[in-house]
Amino acid sequence: MAEKLVIVESPAKARTIRRVLGSGYEVQASMGHIRDLPKSKFGVDIEAGFVPTYTVPRAKSKVVRELRKAVEQAAEVYLATDPDREGEAIAWHIVQVTRPEGKPVHRVVFHEVTPPAVREAFSRPRGLDMNLVEAQQARRILDRLVGYQISPLLWKKVRRGLSAGRVQSVAVRLVVEREREIAAFQPQEYWTVEADLAKIPPPGRERQPEDVFRAVLVSIHGKKLGRFDLKTRAEAQAIINELEGATYRVLRLQKREVRRRPLPPFITSTLQQEASRRLGMAPGRTMRIAQQLYEGVELGEEGSVGLITYMRTDSTAVSLLAQEEARALIAGKWGTSYLPEKPPIYKTKVALAQEAHEAIRPTSVYREPEAIRKFLDRDQFRLYELIWRRFLASQMAPAILEQTTAEILASPPTPLPPPKRQGDRETRGQGETGYIFRATGSVVRFPGFLVVYRDEEGGPSAGEKFLPPLAEGEPLDLVQLLALQHFTEPPPRYTEATLIRELEKRGIGRPSTYAPIME
Repeated sequence: MAEKLVIVESPAKARTIRRVLGSGYEVQASMGHIRDLPKSKFGVDIEAGFVPTYTVPRAKSKVVRELRKAVEQAAEVYLATDPDREGEAIAWHIVQVTRPEGKPVHRVVFHEVTPPAVREAFSRPRGLDMNLVEAQQARRILDRLVGYQISPLLWKKVRRGLSAGRVQSVAVRLVVEREREIAAFQPQEYWTVEADLAKIPPPGRERQPEDVFRAVLVSIHGKKLGRFDLKTRAEAQAIINELEGATYRVLRLQKREVRRRPLPPFITSTLQQEASRRLGMAPGRTMRIAQQLYEGVELGEEGSVGLITYMRTDSTAVSLLAQEEARALIAGKWGTSYLPEKPPIYKTKVALAQEAHEAIRPTSVYREPEAIRKFLDRDQFRLYELIWRRFLASQMAPAILEQTTAEILASPPTPLPPPKRQGDRETRGQGETGYIFRATGSVVRFPGFLVVYRDEEGGPSAGEKFLPPLAEGEPLDLVQLLALQHFTEPPPRYTEATLIRELEKRGIGRPSTYAPIME
């Protein structure tokens, strides 16, 4: 047995650390928590000041015996559990159970399982942080106070096996309140008149699909159409009848340049939301796979390597070293025009964020997803690629889009009624009488970060509208006029992603609790 014993939570993490530390260290895994409050008893003495009673579960008795034996034979003990309150509590429980009296016990903390980070942590060990331990204990006791006494009511009234808790009970309330909103919602009908218009092709060229675009009627003779001004099919059809034989021309074009900035690198909640939306992964599965990527994956001759930084975090901060590495890769692959002048700094928007760790990022951007694909299973690859792309994009220059608004004048062959009456809402800048349709679209002038990551919170997506090149005064062909029925819709039911976003916005729960809440 080596003189120095290192204890971590999982065998995968043990393999990675063993490879980094080499000979002289024995690395063992606790397989997660080794003590907890008893399942069959309340386990908290309220009268004595909320003193907890911990027990070793029967399933962990063998692990505890092996750890005790290893501690007896070691000269020093290093506790390398995860760098959060849960990890600190696991380390403290290991000390309480193995009783390494008279032997130095060190706590080492690292946020990525890479050789530099691990060596740095072992060169600067510290003692146990009892503030973190007691914070975790307080949360666990509060869970027991709420859950142990209320859960039986759920078993009686709903279904056995359910558990109440200080956070999941609030999440259930949010779901119930949303359901009540949906039940109370009264849909309202409205109609729009829309035109499919086409750019007139030059002689000898047939019309192409990209020449056709859709515009919506927004005003009649200077009066704006409100959302509910057309309440019935008959009203919409009457306008279509008035436009029989009308001619169409581009009345006005407005163009403006828009800079679309990249989203920040992932934190726990945004990783779970994006993995749910893009990959169809439940939050619990996302966190299990992220834990595998953090603890280490076998990469052939390279051995077990931690591929991402710690995945339970509410901070968007990134180390300068990681930013420099990302900037070097971006400049090499796409050129310096894809780099912002200075490395970006993102501020977290999470209520009550503790910002104890970095954002979730690859431990090395040079470890590109395709290069290591053969070593990862399907879900590991998809999640790693998502994290790699999001981080790299967060360090890139904004995309530059040109947004165009086209106003099209429809002129019926019959004489028009007089211009607007006093008090009518006037279309901005519109002096002519007639029927004004509006179309909007955008063109990517410089892709920037979009070459790596197309976000769903603003950037061009599969549903992005594009307009053909247009000029003011240009005549257009009418393809078809449409009367379309719409109904107002109630607020949507929560998905796992949107419920996590709502909890985060309200400051409910912590990064480590979102997945269990959803489950």
